[in-house]
Amino acid sequence: MNLTNVNVRIAGLNPYQPGKPIEELVRERGVRHVVKLASNENPRGPGPRVRKALANADLSRYPDGSGFRLKAALSEHLGVETACITLGNGSNDVLDLAARVAVSPGTRGIIDEHCFVVYPLAITAANGDLATVPSRQWGHDLQAMAAAVDDRTRIVYLANPNNPTGTWFDTQALNAFLAAVPPEVWVVLDEAYAEYVTEPGYPDGVRLIERHPNLIVTRTFSKIHALAALRIGYSVSSPEFADLLNRVRQPFNANTLALAAAEAALADVEHAAESRRLNREGMSRLADGFSALSLEWIPSAGNFVTVRLGPRQDAETVYDRMLDDGVIVRPVANYGMPEHLRVTVGLPDENQRFLDALARALD
Repeated sequence: MNLTNVNVRIAGLNPYQPGKPIEELVRERGVRHVVKLASNENPRGPGPRVRKALANADLSRYPDGSGFRLKAALSEHLGVETACITLGNGSNDVLDLAARVAVSPGTRGIIDEHCFVVYPLAITAANGDLATVPSRQWGHDLQAMAAAVDDRTRIVYLANPNNPTGTWFDTQALNAFLAAVPPEVWVVLDEAYAEYVTEPGYPDGVRLIERHPNLIVTRTFSKIHALAALRIGYSVSSPEFADLLNRVRQPFNANTLALAAAEAALADVEHAAESRRLNREGMSRLADGFSALSLEWIPSAGNFVTVRLGPRQDAETVYDRMLDDGVIVRPVANYGMPEHLRVTVGLPDENQRFLDALARALD
């Protein structure tokens, strides 16, 4: 095939690699009773309000292209105007839209060394150049990222907590960063795991937008709200930037089922609270298990934790052995972490099964 007339930047990209699906492992190895702890999903699934909303959804009509009801619910929940909200096909969608709005050929975006792979994909696909800033103790070095901003910089991506490391920064650090970045540079703050965070001092990015109108905050219903299959997320920004995002947003990018489920999930505060409690307990259990196995791990504020196996063990080999045991976790070599595996916090029995499989794989 002749690829001479394609964007060379796109041709050079590696596609996003999701966690191995359960069905694929069953097909490949005939394994039964699989536990998937690879994609940071909520193992509880959605609550009863969501299930009822899905059962009553009308599938014969196009979705409400404006997402009026969900935007109204988010407006009340967050205390922002509906004009500040942009809905996406998952938060990945609005992360990409932000780059399409802000980046053009000859400009560049700044990312962290161990950032979510969608950020460099979005910047590169928008024909921007990448500036990658080394991490500090596996987390964002916000001072170095601010210092990297130059007259070509149009966008900076931050994640709090960060995926895949689980590291986070506090309100003071974020305020200092935003004060140091010129107002013409857009700052995208990915808060996909914000609802899981219990650490004191964790900032609410939405509250900072009025003072820093160059800030765009993205969130998702895929994580604590357990709607990963429906692909629904959103951003909060100044009305002016939201207007630009909506100019490049695809029509009907949020489907009817997703809109109805997200509205119901937002109201189910009890389900989210119980998911947060179970996650906190599960994280403690995994940490105890890693200690018992004499393994290092990165303390995480999300619903996942990254554990170091190398140089003592080869992470890919351990991952493969665990697949034979019916446990799927996530290699993160493509994040620049070849000695680590990332594991989602599961239900209590899933966490124990993972730790047992890990112990066997290390032998």
